[in-house]
Amino acid sequence: MDAQEAEEWATYANEAFALSLVRAKEDEESLSPEEAFDGFHPTFTYPIFGEEQRVYGYKDLLIELKFSSGSLRQYFNVKYSERLPPSPAVDDIESKLLEAKVLLPDEDAFLKQVELDSTAFKPLGTKMHSYSRRVSHALRPDGASDVSWDRKPSSSMSKTPEPEEETELVEYEIFHCTWKTPGFREYHRRIQIFILLYIEGGSFIKEEEEEWEFIILYEKRQRKHSPEVWTYHFVGYSTLFPFYCYPEKVRLRISQFVILPPYQQEGHGSALYSAIYQYVLASPHIAELTVEDPAEAFEDLRDRNDLKMLLNHQEFMREALGESHVSTGGGPARHQRHRHGAESLTSRTNGVGGKKKKKNEGKLMPPTDKAFIAKWKGNLKIAQRQFQRLIEMLILKHIDDTDPIALKQYRIQVKDRLFRFNFEILMQLDQKERQAKLEETFQAVKKDYIRILNLIH
Repeated sequence: MDAQEAEEWATYANEAFALSLVRAKEDEESLSPEEAFDGFHPTFTYPIFGEEQRVYGYKDLLIELKFSSGSLRQYFNVKYSERLPPSPAVDDIESKLLEAKVLLPDEDAFLKQVELDSTAFKPLGTKMHSYSRRVSHALRPDGASDVSWDRKPSSSMSKTPEPEEETELVEYEIFHCTWKTPGFREYHRRIQIFILLYIEGGSFIKEEEEEWEFIILYEKRQRKHSPEVWTYHFVGYSTLFPFYCYPEKVRLRISQFVILPPYQQEGHGSALYSAIYQYVLASPHIAELTVEDPAEAFEDLRDRNDLKMLLNHQEFMREALGESHVSTGGGPARHQRHRHGAESLTSRTNGVGGKKKKKNEGKLMPPTDKAFIAKWKGNLKIAQRQFQRLIEMLILKHIDDTDPIALKQYRIQVKDRLFRFNFEILMQLDQKERQAKLEETFQAVKKDYIRILNLIH
């Protein structure tokens, strides 16, 4: 078989995979026209099929991986029009999914279990937070939904419904679990496949590490024709691990964080992150919240939520900007770009930024009062580097860019942090190269701050 013929038997695994969150028939009747929970794709499949994320030996391949929407009991089916005879070169899909701990019930048993679990399943653990969103049940003008997982439409949940539209208030609840929560180990084994499929470099955690904590988000939905019945549907979750913090506290680290594609771009990630942060604030034994190697999208989510929290914290903002401070929310930005390691010295992006100006007599403006930083970093339980970045963003939002002294002090303050952060790399350069690289990185960081501020509403 030549290379061209061999290519005809190769399939990109991310496209071949079709995931579904299956609801009971009565629960499906409660959905709006634009809500869809079937046929979405993974972001990564290399933990299962290798770095190239390709499956070899099939034509017209479809791998259906279905979950009961609440209990997450699993079923999968492999469809294809043609398959090569078994050989070491042909991927054994069932074996690979078994290695990933995907279960293999038959479809009839699975569908029966979906119906049973729809009312029997209740979230495990301790409820820690709830919120609600409105869903419109109005059809689009063309009378049909236009849901596509390759191009996600604007959701009815993210916009304000028109007054005449029929709407439903959907509730969401967040629960806290540990390995000691009865039944959770088995439930977690059904969840963890999402780590492989949606987190780059994600891997299964070790059950023998007893310290793990889990924060799980569910949709709580009322049945349309049986309003006394409420059912739960999995939305996403996060894993947390504590590390010792001298002398007698812990740093709690967000290790994994997943919101499934049907629920993305609806604010659920922010709701889950905020619930975790409030849990940290309310726990005397936790010194601060940290994040393990955050992806770009999660880092943006974290920055937006941390900034909103600070901007709405009246006591902090009064001390930062003085007694005359009035919270103004997010700031406008004139220049935007995507983040690709803005603080890394490999960045090549230069930028100049527009920002909102505000004269003040507080402790925020550069050089920022060190006692002020230490006090609020501790009170708000934010990791040092993250808090320094937030301070730099807030300065950029409020600094008077007609004041050359303030602008110089700001540049010195940011560059000082960047120098410390990149010390080993910078010290390999001569002085002139070091100064040029530090200025280049400063401009990239400032431009990225403007982009983030522009996301705050």
